[in-house]
Amino acid sequence: MIIVKIGGGDAINLEAVARDLAEINRPFILVHGANALRDRLAKRLGVERRVLTSVKGYQSVYSDEQAIDVMMMAYSGLRNKRLVEILRRNGVNAVGLTGLDGGAVQSKRNAGVRVREDGKLKIVRDFSGKPQSVNKALFELLMNNGYAPVLTVPTIDENNVAVNSENDDVVAKVHEAFQAELVIQLIEAPGYLKDADDPNSVAVSISRRDLEKIEAEADGRMKRKIHALRKLFEYGPTKVVVADGRIDEPIKNALQGKGTIII
Repeated sequence: MIIVKIGGGDAINLEAVARDLAEINRPFILVHGANALRDRLAKRLGVERRVLTSVKGYQSVYSDEQAIDVMMMAYSGLRNKRLVEILRRNGVNAVGLTGLDGGAVQSKRNAGVRVREDGKLKIVRDFSGKPQSVNKALFELLMNNGYAPVLTVPTIDENNVAVNSENDDVVAKVHEAFQAELVIQLIEAPGYLKDADDPNSVAVSISRRDLEKIEAEADGRMKRKIHALRKLFEYGPTKVVVADGRIDEPIKNALQGKGTIII
């Protein structure tokens, strides 16, 4: 089984992803983002986007009730259902899910984010949580009966409340449950860039043993993404390909190892 994670940028070629998935003869779970769509919707609705940076340097989006509403509109609404539509149009028997549905992804509510604001240390609490497990039986029920799960946030916490979670952390928990032999991450770049401003600086391969060092040197959103990759390998051996999601045949290219291979 493989896990395909689609980033939330506008440039991802969803039609090409769907065409490729229709042609591969392997079971898969698709996990997707929608951050660009969320930000546009938030702006149109007048909902301010607030980014928290923890004292350890990890960034996250502050998730109050309004932010969760916008997330549901963008992630579990428009992006998820359009993806299901595109996949079905290409012959994939897709079913859209959030972590809420059937308890697909169970999370634990975060105690709070330690941030420093105006020179003071504060604990900021919101509707966010860390994925703890996935409902493996639900996914197996779908896949064993010919359905392709298309999964996104929000997830559900211990009190059955919707919470924002990182899709990269969701991917790690799906891998823990299924021990996927391959994880494909489609992004808006040719692979992992050693220099974020240079599209020609693609790292052809990275050892998982080097991820800790890379994480320590990263900042912003990339720091959190590298951390999630480290955790993914802790849940079992796999191969990760970080590949370009903007091109024709993005899945086929990733299966051929084009992009950045992490193993």
